[in-house]
Amino acid sequence: MAAASAASAISLNSNSGSSSSNGNPINNNSKNSKSQIMIPIHVWPNPNSRSCQWQSSSSRRWVPLSTKAAAKDDKPTKITADADADADADADANAAKQKKQMQQRNRLELEDVNPVGLGRRSRQLFDEVWRKFSGLGQISSTSRADERDALDALLIREGPLCEFAIPGAQNTTVLVVGPTSRIGRILVRKLLLRGYTVKALVRKTDGQAEEMLPRSVEMVKGDVGDPSSLKAAVEGCNKIIYCATARSTITGDLYRVDYRGVYNLSKAFQDYNNKLAQLRAGKSSKSKLLLAKFKSPDSLHGWHVTTGTYFQDVIASKYDGGMDAKFEFTDSGAAVFSGYVFTRGGYVELSKTLSLPLGRTLDRYEGLLLSVGGNGRSYILILEAGPTADASQSKLYFARISTKAGFCRVRVPFSSFRPVKPDDPPLDPFLVHKLTIRFEPRRQRPVEGPSGVKQDPRSFTLILEYIKALPSGQETDFVLVSCTGSGLEPTRRDQVLKVKRTGEESLRRSGLGYTIIRPGPLKEEPGGQRALIFDQGNRISQGISCADVADICVKALHDSTARNKSFDVCYEYVAEQGKELYELVAHLPDKANNYLTPALSVLEKNT
Repeated sequence: MAAASAASAISLNSNSGSSSSNGNPINNNSKNSKSQIMIPIHVWPNPNSRSCQWQSSSSRRWVPLSTKAAAKDDKPTKITADADADADADADANAAKQKKQMQQRNRLELEDVNPVGLGRRSRQLFDEVWRKFSGLGQISSTSRADERDALDALLIREGPLCEFAIPGAQNTTVLVVGPTSRIGRILVRKLLLRGYTVKALVRKTDGQAEEMLPRSVEMVKGDVGDPSSLKAAVEGCNKIIYCATARSTITGDLYRVDYRGVYNLSKAFQDYNNKLAQLRAGKSSKSKLLLAKFKSPDSLHGWHVTTGTYFQDVIASKYDGGMDAKFEFTDSGAAVFSGYVFTRGGYVELSKTLSLPLGRTLDRYEGLLLSVGGNGRSYILILEAGPTADASQSKLYFARISTKAGFCRVRVPFSSFRPVKPDDPPLDPFLVHKLTIRFEPRRQRPVEGPSGVKQDPRSFTLILEYIKALPSGQETDFVLVSCTGSGLEPTRRDQVLKVKRTGEESLRRSGLGYTIIRPGPLKEEPGGQRALIFDQGNRISQGISCADVADICVKALHDSTARNKSFDVCYEYVAEQGKELYELVAHLPDKANNYLTPALSVLEKNT
């Protein structure tokens, strides 16, 4: 009785059914022996049955099987009642096991409501679905040709997958610049799965680009360094995502892609919008409104220079050097507002009553854009709002601005203006009718001159080029993927960042609604696995997945909090003492999870 199983031979042949007791195949001498096949049959009897004779587990019985007669003449072999009882017992055991498993699944565990566990399971589920439908679990295009063709056919035939589709995407065409880059390859497929129509700007429409992009993407040949080749690319587009970057750190290549490329594409997009507006007998909603342009002596008409004081100090007034200011058009072709204020509590102002074109009001715009130069002083912009017929009902609103030594462009949103009297209501741009630029010595930071000597903060020089009103909008028109500089070679870092920042500045002054994303060092790994940090101030040092950056680009297209903002983003990490970051948001990659809005709502606009 040393075995756990018993083997017995069962005859399945009606003509000859003898068996051998030594465990070897039977030598049958009947006339049908040529059509027999010997097969081992194991029967596992009920161990509780008295009729069971236990044998060694290695015992084996061989049974002859007639290949010709078994199909016609043989009857099904009946196994003993002990075997039937064993089968019933196994069925009962399986049913009890399944019932126990159902009870365990129905029991609510603490782990089932743990947010971290739920987030992890949702990410795993999302990644599994993502790999099945788009093959984006891997950054590189490693899927087989037949799998890519199946996905392309699905997108062409059925359109976007309803599970991932975004309501505003169906009638939106997005131009992707740099579609074959590390971020671009993922971005294109994310856009397609969410229902966008995608155009891809490529330098060469060769087989390599066609192999890397889905067939449902419209490829347009062009070069960001050639403005004439961009007209066809922007035609029919509603939004642009620029994720192209120079392939080398050679100055010429950096300048062509990261600066001139952004400038050329934003200008081509503005020209296209203006062309559409002219066809509609109107003006593009993305165009700036020119309030003043100083290009000739006649452009100075209507501007007035005045002086004043916050208080009168009779004792100290006899020691003051006075104050003076002038606004003139120089021989070099520049409009210069300059002077000095040596009086305590004194200030000088340059003001003009605005005359807007017929049918234009400032409530359709979100702020002011000034192109100025000078010696780097700070100024106060004052808007006077109220009915023009009754000046006594007018109210004053102010905002402080800072300039740089040399030329710069300053964006001042209307939301940054505060009432001079705290009890006054917020600014209504519809009622604005007068603009004033004020200089006062208070709160002036020291500025070094060309020779390294600090200048007197009581003197100023402001060169005015133009003042424009920035168009308002709810959504981003242009998404630019820049960089933080982390991970670059120290010898080339400053050069790369300088060109990148110049390209960002050209986008800010274009008048388009923009979102500038500065990711940390890019990593080739699936997205949605770790929490993300959004910050401003170039303080982050960690990396981020290319898939996460692509997801941020897609979400920024219809997020109002992303408009006119620049921000850094990287993986979660513990900041150093005194360098705490703005916001930490858990990234759960679900279509219903809007992690971008709370992250960007605390960040500053027009940066």
